[in-house]
Amino acid sequence: MQFLQALVDGILLGGVYAVISIGLTLVFGVISIVNFAQGEFLMLGMFVAFFAWKLLGLDPLAGSLLSFAAAFVLGVGVQRWLIERVLKAPAVAQIFLTVGLLIVMENLALILFSSEFRSVQTPYQMTALALGPLLFSAPYLFAFVVAAVAALALWWVLKHTWWGMAVRATAQDPMAARLSGVSTRRVHQLAFGLGVGLTALGGGIILPYLTASTTIGAQFSVLMFTAVVLGGLGSVLGAVVGGIAVGVIQSLSALVLPVQLQNLVLFAVFILVLAVKPEGLLKRAS
Repeated sequence: MQFLQALVDGILLGGVYAVISIGLTLVFGVISIVNFAQGEFLMLGMFVAFFAWKLLGLDPLAGSLLSFAAAFVLGVGVQRWLIERVLKAPAVAQIFLTVGLLIVMENLALILFSSEFRSVQTPYQMTALALGPLLFSAPYLFAFVVAAVAALALWWVLKHTWWGMAVRATAQDPMAARLSGVSTRRVHQLAFGLGVGLTALGGGIILPYLTASTTIGAQFSVLMFTAVVLGGLGSVLGAVVGGIAVGVIQSLSALVLPVQLQNLVLFAVFILVLAVKPEGLLKRAS
């Protein structure tokens, strides 16, 4: 029974990892740039949701929509004024730019919010829903539901809207997309904004069970990159599979190892998978 409970907990946790990882893989898949500052947008999302709770009385799950909107607007600006200028530059310039953005965002957050840890209180924070012998932690369950809705909404947009077709065309062949009348520059801006917005939304929905801090982005950056590379860099479905795999591995490994060592099993599996399938579990979507 402990195994089943750990599996359920891992799936709920992995669903959140999936939605924040989708944001990272969407940016890479469309713009072909690895955003090392992605985790800082999660941190931004947590603080937006926190202050929405503190000042406006909004539940963090509702505040996560404000997190998404704030990160989306900032992301569009970052893509337009910064990322766009290095798209044709060597990869090392792109890396330095996004790492520099990471440092700037983290230090600005430190100046504005200090190093103090911040947490929220919600009516369901200590609640668990029972289904037979299994318990579903309410904060984890609600976060999973919001993450699943966000992922399904993104899938529908990409598959059934003109903008989604423009995004897929730009990701597959930018030149052909431009010749077909698609503004790839606008697609890049919207894709980057949507990518960082999804990650920020993930930051808002995890606030009921995690504390916000200015350094939390680095912790989640490692998990995001692990999930994305494990699933297949550039594949949205791969990010979902990779995110759930990361959550399940973390949860199951806690059954036999101290919590502090749960990532030891995760990275061992990560190395093993990449040794067998360097492209990840799923190849980049075509």
